[in-house]
Amino acid sequence: MDFIFRPIGKLLFELFRAIGLFAYRLSGWKVEGALPPTDKFVVIAAPHTSNWDLPFMLGVALFFRVHLKWMGKAELFKPPFGWFMRALGGIAIDRSKANDVVSQMVDIYNAADRLAVAIPPEGTRAKVRYWKTGFYNIAHVAGVPIALGFLDYKRKVGGIGMTFYTTGDYDADLAVIKKFYSGVTGKFPPDAA
Repeated sequence: MDFIFRPIGKLLFELFRAIGLFAYRLSGWKVEGALPPTDKFVVIAAPHTSNWDLPFMLGVALFFRVHLKWMGKAELFKPPFGWFMRALGGIAIDRSKANDVVSQMVDIYNAADRLAVAIPPEGTRAKVRYWKTGFYNIAHVAGVPIALGFLDYKRKVGGIGMTFYTTGDYDADLAVIKKFYSGVTGKFPPDAA
């Protein structure tokens, strides 16, 4: 958002950030990790098991001073709250028809000077057997790294665990990525259902 860099906008952003981080800490959460050493990256938002993931993820983004975009189902962007979801950085994805989301997002990355987009690889809050490949393909084709973002509800810690650069070997890369997430507990772990 360009307004953040204007003096009054920057002041309002810092005020909003201070309030947001106070609420984050008040809820008992803390942040770990570091941003990737680049201005453009994809953020894996995992595990995604609850609607609470969005505010906690945005708390992590406030901590790192990143204007995080995030992909969500189109239904979230309908009136009366659609404007609010877009203001929070939401990008509507219509899952009812085949769209070339990867190409669209790659074009957006190529046109941007700075961009961080959070993508839940599960594609839903429900338990899934396989992760969707969109986050990987967007990062690989756009030539940007993947930040392994996480929300560990067991430890009450959110953050970025590491930065991962794709090799083009999806299966091998996914094994490394999933190994990182094996110790992270979502709000509703799959075995709790």
